[in-house]
Amino acid sequence: MKIAGLLKQIDQIDTFKRYGRVKRVIGLMIESQGPQSSIGDVCYIYAGSQQKRKILCEVVGFKEENVILMPYTTVNDISPGCLVEATLKPLEIKVGAALVGKVIDSLGQPLDGSVLPKGLTAVPTEQAPPNPMSRPPISEPIEVGIRLIDGLLTVGNGQRVGIFAGSGVGKSTLLGMIARNTTADLNVIGLIGERGREVREFIERDLGPEGLKRSIVVVATSDQPALMRIKGAYTATAIAEYFRDQGLNVMLMMDSVTRVAMAQREVGLAVGEPPTTKGYTPSVFVVLPKLLERTGTNENGSITSFYTVLVDGDDMNEPIADTVRGILDGHFVLDRDLANKGQYPAVNVLKSISRVMNHIVSESHSKAAEKLREILSTYINSEDLINIGAYKRGSSKEIDEAIRLYPKILTFLKQATHEKVTMQESIEALYQFIQEGE
Repeated sequence: MKIAGLLKQIDQIDTFKRYGRVKRVIGLMIESQGPQSSIGDVCYIYAGSQQKRKILCEVVGFKEENVILMPYTTVNDISPGCLVEATLKPLEIKVGAALVGKVIDSLGQPLDGSVLPKGLTAVPTEQAPPNPMSRPPISEPIEVGIRLIDGLLTVGNGQRVGIFAGSGVGKSTLLGMIARNTTADLNVIGLIGERGREVREFIERDLGPEGLKRSIVVVATSDQPALMRIKGAYTATAIAEYFRDQGLNVMLMMDSVTRVAMAQREVGLAVGEPPTTKGYTPSVFVVLPKLLERTGTNENGSITSFYTVLVDGDDMNEPIADTVRGILDGHFVLDRDLANKGQYPAVNVLKSISRVMNHIVSESHSKAAEKLREILSTYINSEDLINIGAYKRGSSKEIDEAIRLYPKILTFLKQATHEKVTMQESIEALYQFIQEGE
């Protein structure tokens, strides 16, 4: 029976190779006459004086009867007439437990130049999101080891959260803290469009040996072609999906989804899409939901995901921030003013929300968190009057209470970078604060 099955598979193998020829190169695009292929298929271009070097490309569109390709790497030696070979398959990467602790590129190859371990499984980078009816509801919290988040913005196992901030407000530091302290089985970290200098700094300083030994890091630096940056996000998501299907609770962190959108804009403009909102092409707003909806829960396991969003000029309503906020299950806003005051993590509690918190925590925990928010809001709204001495003590019972408790609130919100706090300790600290205020 086995031999019969193998013979049947051999009969079904397409041994016919399809070729085309490069016709012209325009900017980021390579136009070729043939080969027969589909959108998303990988092709090889044989470049160089003797056409011995193979350049990996992807089919991104068609123009009349020509195929439009985009390379995964920079190209300098492609000339008219270079041979183009079709694989008739989309990009696949190899994944397995032996990949844990590795730093890889968008194509799944180790960045240190080592050889991939044996026994890995090939998976496509682009997959459909889980069926909505097969997604179990988020019913339990996941510990991230940060008092402010576990206490006031509790994250559910399988929740998708956006971290919104301008540059230099502490996004990478926050992700490093989560990666080291979380109770998830595995971290998958996508560094998309990062400066080359910051990659090693993040791995050695923010993530550290403790975090790296339970993580897989996917890197696509800002100098790489747009397609590599897009594929970096897809590769990180595909790796997380593979381990979710193995029954694990995976923590996916992507820094940043804004740079994925910028890379998609580059591709869209290159293939002739019209620029719309702030220069972003329509395909950007199609790609984002497809990418972000792939994470979350399914019948086997879960992917809890954190996506950082760069907000230009701290504008929370710019197109990408607005779109991502509408797709995800919550958002944390990092405030530059809080960072300037030395409050880390610089999460603005009053502007942040976890949409599933009330469904996964006890009623007493929810009420305690709401009480702290009320006291903090009262103080912030009256802060200018208090600072200039215009408020007279005794005028308002609520403001008097807020002034008395504000230093204790700050103590609760602040946390040293390498300080680990369990969820139980965070909840107990919250209850203790409420008791002191009564």
